[in-house]
Formats: sequence, structure tokens, C-alpha cells
Amino acid sequence: MKRRRFLKYFAVTGALGMPRLAGAAAPFRLGLTPVFLDNDAIVIDRLRSLVSAAMGEPVELIQRRTYQEITAMLLDGSVDAAWICGYPFLQHRERLALIGVPQWRGRPLYQSYLIARPDDPATGLGDFAGSTHAFSDPDRNSGYLVTASDLARAGRSVETFFGRTIFTYGHRNVVRSVAGGLTRSGSVDGYVWESLSQGEPDLTRNTRVVGKSEWMGFPPFAARSDRAGAPDVRRFEGFLKTLHESEAGRDVLGLLYLDRIVDGDVALFGSIAQRMADLTGQR
Repeated sequence: MKRRRFLKYFAVTGALGMPRLAGAAAPFRLGLTPVFLDNDAIVIDRLRSLVSAAMGEPVELIQRRTYQEITAMLLDGSVDAAWICGYPFLQHRERLALIGVPQWRGRPLYQSYLIARPDDPATGLGDFAGSTHAFSDPDRNSGYLVTASDLARAGRSVETFFGRTIFTYGHRNVVRSVAGGLTRSGSVDGYVWESLSQGEPDLTRNTRVVGKSEWMGFPPFAARSDRAGAPDVRRFEGFLKTLHESEAGRDVLGLLYLDRIVDGDVALFGSIAQRMADLTGQR
């Protein structure tokens, strides 16, 4: 399974990272949530080692359970950069700068999927009224905003439309929730669902895609605007955008099902901004 090869790759090559030396400069701090990396200690450690070796300095990967926590740490300077989502990026647009956007299947775009079990007769969101639904994170575009704004456009709200909702704080957990019958439906990152379909087909086999959103800007890497020009942030940005140029980097990108990291443009997130406006207008 590709996922298992990913873990094996990191375990075998983990020794390549730089050791942390007493008295060394403060490490570069990169914020992550378990939404993407699923809290795999081996994966996290190898990623830290890879970034440390490429930047020539120690790197600390800081994980928190929610986007709200990671975004707050980015804004208050507790982390130097973070892999976030278009939704919190736009929420704090005046204070954040893009430093890279992953490219998936040839484009820096992805979709949100509405999923249910294969035998569920639903053909659209409207069929799930009064039922149970799984979201990934309240500050996630694909895992909350898309469904919430679709309901707002129809004059409904999450609170009154569904009978019960849960937040799983991980897209894999949304898939598990639906596949296992804990909830009838779920809002999930299409990139994650498609990657799981390739790497863990036994999990997605018990779900099906009921609907897809429009294409939207892929979750970006961001830094605080007043830190974007700092030497360490610039080195990290350079690392991201040259990852595809090395064999080790290409292996990592391939195992993440990503092509490369490219320059970002705020225009990529236009449809997310519109959904935010639609949801705010309802409230």
C-alpha cells in the first residue's frame, strides 16, 4: 500500500536530518494540523529532518489539533510558517502572506466532496436533512465552509438542517465516520479522499461521492506578512519550491500524491471568499 511505503521511506531515511546541537540557533518552526499528516510520528520526524537538511538549520514541526490553534500561533509568532487552508488564510488576509501552494494533478486546485455510504439513496445535499453529518474542522474550507455555504445559499443553516453534526479534526476520520455508519454523510477534502482511494482503498470502498464543489485554491503554506521577507522564511520558501528537483523530494511529493509546490496567487481563493461572504450574509 502506498501509505505503508510512505512510512517505510521515512523510517529508513530518517537519519539524514541534522542533529540539534547545544547552543544552536533557535529552530525554524513550522505549524501543522493532523488534518493532513494524521499524526504519524515517523512521517513528522522525517519531514522535520528533510526540511532541516535542506535549510541548513534545525526545524521544529509543531502540531495542534485544530486550524484555529495553528492560525493563532502563526499570528502571534509562535510558529514561523504553517500549512493551513484557504479559509483561515482569507480570514486573516491582511496579516498573512502566501509562500507556496501545492500542485495536485497538474493544478494548484482541489474540491470538497460530500460523501455517504455506497448503499445510501441520496443524490444531493438536500437529501440529508435531519440526519447526522461529519465535518473535519470549523475553520476548514472543504471540511466545513463548502457545505455550510451551500446550505446558506438555500436559506438553511448547519444547525437547523442536520439532526446532529460532529467535528472529527481529520479528513480520514470523516471517511471513517461515514464508512462505519457513525454519521450518514460527511464533508471531506477531495484530495484526501482520492489519495485514500489509491493508498487505502479498503477505507473509501465503504463510501461514495454524492457531490463535488467547484475547483478551489489548494491549502497553502503561509507566513505572517511582516515576516515573509525574513531570511529563514525565504529559505523555507526556497525549499518548498525546489522540492521537486531532488530525488528525495520527488519521492516525498509522490507519496503525498503532489506534483510540486508553486507560487501562490490570492485569486486562486476567489470562490472561497465568495462562500465566506455567502455564509456571513446568512448570519
